[in-house]
Amino acid sequence: MQDAQVSTIEEFGGKAERLNRGCFCMTLDRNALMAALNREAGSPDFAQALAVSHTSLFSDVQVFVLAGTMVEMTRVVDAVEAAARLPRYREAALLWASPIASLDLGPLGALMGYDFHVTAGGPKLIEINTNAGGAFLNAVLARAQHTCCTEARVPFEVSPPRDFGSKIAGMFIDEWRRQRGSGRPSMIAIVDDAPEEQYLMPELRMAKAQLEEHGFEAVITDADELLFDGKALLFQGRPVDLVYNRLVDFALEEPRHAALRAAYVGGNVVVTPNPRAHALFADKRNLTLFSDADRLKRWGLAQNHLDVLRAAVPATVIVSPDKADALWQDRRNLFFKPARGHGSKAAYRGDKVTRKVWAEILAREYVAQAYAAPGTRNVQLDKGRAELKIDVRLYTYAGTILLAAARLYQGQTTNMRMPGGGFAPVLEVPTPLEARCPIVLRSVL
Repeated sequence: MQDAQVSTIEEFGGKAERLNRGCFCMTLDRNALMAALNREAGSPDFAQALAVSHTSLFSDVQVFVLAGTMVEMTRVVDAVEAAARLPRYREAALLWASPIASLDLGPLGALMGYDFHVTAGGPKLIEINTNAGGAFLNAVLARAQHTCCTEARVPFEVSPPRDFGSKIAGMFIDEWRRQRGSGRPSMIAIVDDAPEEQYLMPELRMAKAQLEEHGFEAVITDADELLFDGKALLFQGRPVDLVYNRLVDFALEEPRHAALRAAYVGGNVVVTPNPRAHALFADKRNLTLFSDADRLKRWGLAQNHLDVLRAAVPATVIVSPDKADALWQDRRNLFFKPARGHGSKAAYRGDKVTRKVWAEILAREYVAQAYAAPGTRNVQLDKGRAELKIDVRLYTYAGTILLAAARLYQGQTTNMRMPGGGFAPVLEVPTPLEARCPIVLRSVL
């Protein structure tokens, strides 16, 4: 009986793979998407301008994932969150962090991103990000889909509908109360360096509109425009209550971030995500801890969480001179990432590393992660078909999944510039126990 059940599960998993390989129907309703983007951004020409400036931001197709795989990824999030609460884990993670990360003012970190590759051996956690972009765009994308391939044989539905905005509002209120105790912020500043030049500036505009719809006053600003008067963080002379932080200076060390840093350290503004959240979760060196089940066991992590992390987190080590020769010899099986990296910058597939790049890696703080090949999605292009790689991202807050989405790309890392690629919704393929239920579009949970 057990063998039959395993066979059935493998059959359904194979169905998801076959759909990703052979389903070429375009499920995105571009007109509906453009109307929704204009409505959400509060601008009649927002989507038209976005289509010109970001030609490969949204894919026309969906990505199919076995429902059981979605459950497994959720368990990985639970296990990571449990490990990160262990006192000895925190001690270890903070050892390589900036001193500012020791400051715990309460907030947990808004819109965390857990990135996975779905492999034949199950989902593999590739990395965690504290300023994960794309959530606001993907929430709209999920609602602009129409019926999928007839091969799927069952319809799909968005579940639950249209509550992403209220979840986001609740998240920022919760972050505020974790530091302030009660009430809610009035003024929220969405902060980045030169935001007008950022690739995801359109998303910041959508975030602003979403916050305003839920009763907050919101501004988008360069960190340079903020001032600290010793009592409050100011934007154009007005106090900022909460900062939605999109900076990649995770420890607020750069001189241009001095005002924000001073206000944060003094507890004069709520910042989310903040340096502590990045240090505990998103520093790539933490993957060496999450992938070390023996050490986590000694630190007191429950067996069920140990089993999940052992299966899902590829073995990761810190690159150091004493490991250099062995890592170079094994480089074809590894992926190299900067410890404080972001946006896939300066990350390298081992078989692409030259001697020159290897010298640069050895001169900086890097980790080497066992390579977990991504799944693939075939798409139809004007000049034929293309095979794109799949990265699945879970956006979370306090360990709760807010939204799931995929990114389709070619090359070593996600780039959002490949024709046919970009953000894509995640469509669950039912497991045997759910075979009579409709397929559910899980971009909005």
